[in-house]
Amino acid sequence: MIKHAKKAVMVLGACLLAGNAQAATPVDLDALLEQVKTGRVKDAEQAQIRLDAFRQNRANQQQLLNDMRAEQRSEEQRSERLEDLFEQQDVEIIELEQALQERLGDLKELFGVLQQASGDALGQFSGSLTQVQFGERNEFLTAFAAKMGNTSRMASMEEIERLWFELQREMVETGKVVTFPTTVVSAEGEEATRNVTRVGVFNAVSDGKYLEFIPETGRLVELQRQPQARFTSRVSELESATTGLSPIGLDPTRGQLLSLLVQSPSLGERIAQGKTVGYVIIAIGIIGIIIAIWRLLALSAIGTQVKKQMKNPGQPGNNPLGRVLKVHADNPEADVEALELRLGEAILRETPKLSSMLPLLKIISVVAPLLGLLGTVTGMIITFQAITLYGAGDPKLMAGGISTALVTTVLGLVVAIPTVFLHTLVASRARSITQILQEEAAGILAERSEQAG
Repeated sequence: MIKHAKKAVMVLGACLLAGNAQAATPVDLDALLEQVKTGRVKDAEQAQIRLDAFRQNRANQQQLLNDMRAEQRSEEQRSERLEDLFEQQDVEIIELEQALQERLGDLKELFGVLQQASGDALGQFSGSLTQVQFGERNEFLTAFAAKMGNTSRMASMEEIERLWFELQREMVETGKVVTFPTTVVSAEGEEATRNVTRVGVFNAVSDGKYLEFIPETGRLVELQRQPQARFTSRVSELESATTGLSPIGLDPTRGQLLSLLVQSPSLGERIAQGKTVGYVIIAIGIIGIIIAIWRLLALSAIGTQVKKQMKNPGQPGNNPLGRVLKVHADNPEADVEALELRLGEAILRETPKLSSMLPLLKIISVVAPLLGLLGTVTGMIITFQAITLYGAGDPKLMAGGISTALVTTVLGLVVAIPTVFLHTLVASRARSITQILQEEAAGILAERSEQAG
């Protein structure tokens, strides 16, 4: 029991002294007991102090309550006065607004016209080439239009005169050709400061190239695809000219035609739209043209030799007519019928040489449009697949298939038409030479028949 009592006293003493940071560490139980006693006396003193303070302030609580109630009544009276003042001023504001509207009169209509004019000018100036030089006017027009929309603020005469000045300056700049330095974005995306020549509000050129104005960024950008050389060649003349007249190609639509030029594909791009079928058609077309030219040159040389041989029939040479004449010379004693057979045989030997490659040209002229039809069917299949997947709402999705279909048809016709023409020309040359051989053979037979008679 004594041991348990000692433990309880030690725990109690530790709990009482835990919050006292300056308490000395007890050496034995007597010291611990003394510290517990001292702490209890201090706690009693602090409690008494708090109790005395509470009793002293209790007398002041009623006074504090009375003060709060008095302050509340004062604020309520102030609130009533402010409400009355607010109602009076609200009535005065309504009366003043009515008086303002009556006094404005026709000025309201004037302000409406000015607001509309400034808004229209802002929209027109934003897309104009002159915006590159006079970009600060947009800020003024925006603020001016906002001020005209608020009847509580009226524009000054200086602001109205500046609006008139900006409109007048735009009209004057429309008829000017001026050169000024500004930032230009090249076709490769690099920015550089150049001298730009502006032709009214229609076109801007620099370093021999046409430029396009981008309203969203306010920059001048080189066209990815320039117009034909007959237009760009005039640009350098205009940039170097100081006085006089200089012809130059203008875009009256203020850049719309030039922007369409960038979007329109070139000849190489159109051919590429034909894809594999288009390249096959072009390949066989080139082969056909090479064959036709080769045969035309060969038949022209043979025709020249034949004509020379006709002038000298007594000396057969190494040409179709010379070989036919040699048959006559080698058979001087043959009768007419045998000679006719031998001459016919010689002509038949020469005919395939003269008609060489003609069947291939004919095949090419027939196959080319058929390949074009194949490309057309393939392109339409691609188009219908795009319609099935994405619908017909966006025509760009169908443009690829339609381009393939139309381009291959055009390529097939472009190859077939000249191939048919060349085939006819080559065949005509071959037939003319064959006809000469037949005529000469007929003449030889007639002469031999006369001799035999």
